[in-house]
Amino acid sequence: MLRSALVFAAMAITAAPAAAASYSATLTTPANGHIVARDINWACGTDGCQGATAESRPAVLCQALAKRAGKVDSFLVDGHALTATELEQCNAAAKAGPNQALAAQ
Repeated sequence: MLRSALVFAAMAITAAPAAAASYSATLTTPANGHIVARDINWACGTDGCQGATAESRPAVLCQALAKRAGKVDSFLVDGHALTATELEQCNAAAKAGPNQALAAQ
């Protein structure tokens, strides 16, 4: 009986949907509008960009944002910043002309 309960609990835990993480980024050249990059819809303003997704690869999301919006000065995942090395790798994908992917509001 206990074994059945443990198996059921394990199945319930693995079947639970992943919670969306909160992301925020500051761009070298501030943007106003929306940017869709990879699996996240960024809402950008003069204070930076905000978004949320269940995607669990922050480095990939950072690179996608840099590719669409230009150099990223800071990138936070649930309040935790990427390291300087991770941020450098992120910005390797940055376009020379920032903010070209903004949608008009």
